[in-house]
Amino acid sequence: MQELTRKKYHQKLTSAEKVAQMVKSGDRIFFGEFVLRPEAIDHALAQRAHEFQDVLIEGVCITKVPQFIEADPYREHFIYNDWHFSSVSRKLYQQGLCSYIPLTYHQGPRIVRKYKTYDYVFVSARPMDAQGYFNFGLVNSITSAAITKAKNVVVEINKSLPHCLGGNQESVHISRVDYIVEGRNAPLQEIRPPTPTEIDMQIAQHIMKEIEDGACLQLGIGGLPNVIGSMIAESDLKDLGVHTEMLVDSMVDLYNKGKITGNNKTIDRFKMVYTFAMGTKKLYEFLHNNSACASYPVNYVNDPRAIGMNAKVVAINNALEIDLFSQVCSESVGISQISGTGGQFDFIMGAFYSRGGKGIIGLSSTFTDKDGTVHSRIVPTLRPGSIVTIPRSIVQYVATEYGIVQLKGMPTWERAEALISIAHPMFRDELSAQAREMKIWLDRKR
Repeated sequence: MQELTRKKYHQKLTSAEKVAQMVKSGDRIFFGEFVLRPEAIDHALAQRAHEFQDVLIEGVCITKVPQFIEADPYREHFIYNDWHFSSVSRKLYQQGLCSYIPLTYHQGPRIVRKYKTYDYVFVSARPMDAQGYFNFGLVNSITSAAITKAKNVVVEINKSLPHCLGGNQESVHISRVDYIVEGRNAPLQEIRPPTPTEIDMQIAQHIMKEIEDGACLQLGIGGLPNVIGSMIAESDLKDLGVHTEMLVDSMVDLYNKGKITGNNKTIDRFKMVYTFAMGTKKLYEFLHNNSACASYPVNYVNDPRAIGMNAKVVAINNALEIDLFSQVCSESVGISQISGTGGQFDFIMGAFYSRGGKGIIGLSSTFTDKDGTVHSRIVPTLRPGSIVTIPRSIVQYVATEYGIVQLKGMPTWERAEALISIAHPMFRDELSAQAREMKIWLDRKR
């Protein structure tokens, strides 16, 4: 069997240049996720950019500008769509070089299987193992779904990838692969967590009061999740579990401190479950052949029903703005796309399903614009064009540096009161007056 798979490997082995020559105008391509960009194929496509018209390429949260976009600065040859915006995608969007695909993350694989067809799927993977499998490494997400809808599956080998255990669908067998490219084995891009601010630390102190022994954690990237991870590491909390869309460096620290055991989880007991990982070399080395971790497609990891099966889920997410009706915007500033829905909706809902679960939105009470003017992030109504990421019917906990409030089951006037109580003091009177004007404030006789 091993001899047969080796023979198949050499039959399917080709170059990035030959793959690029197969692509024709009008083709639809799925082009990897997060830090796993097929570098050699990217370069080969860029070299032929001027030969194409309307080649549609889709990816998930690119972390550096693809060469094919650099070779097409006026979007004359490639149309690039992203399922979630990184800071790189955002800048490309502002230049008219990238469009956003609205997505509730756990539905991604189903959307692909129902509505997408790709001429090519380009996937980064580890070298083939003795059984004929290519491991996807850091990313599971929607890759396996894209492969099921591809006319041609192309695997680009990167020896730098860690071997990440499943789970499910963390690998693809050579029998399902059409072409193999031995890539450049580029070192993995490292995404370092931002330095937490003093306000992040204040918000984290309020959130820490809501985390109990045996909690099942979802932490994302950013200053706030990073400082919460640090605080947990120095706390007396124990027997924590992990069921998270994104595995990050802070989880490694918690595991090494003995805080994470997974002993109290209901599903995937003792496993740190995730759908993609992104961070530094510390994280990538931790994941390599680590039986404590399990990679799954996002339709499992982010399914609110699966999330809710574990008790005491604590899901912590960031937001840009929340209005007095308790609508949360986490992905745009007015009409300008900043991020995406991602898995925030999934985990806020899933945490509510969890026995003792808590879905928490954390945000600073204010921000300062480029002119130095301070604005409240708690506002009467979302600014025109802003995207509602979490509807008021779904929002549960909201935390700022001034406290944390739980909104489920509250009428609109109580929600407004609660949110105003954690707004910056300099804006509270103004927000109260605006709540009365909008008739969501209950003026009770004293």
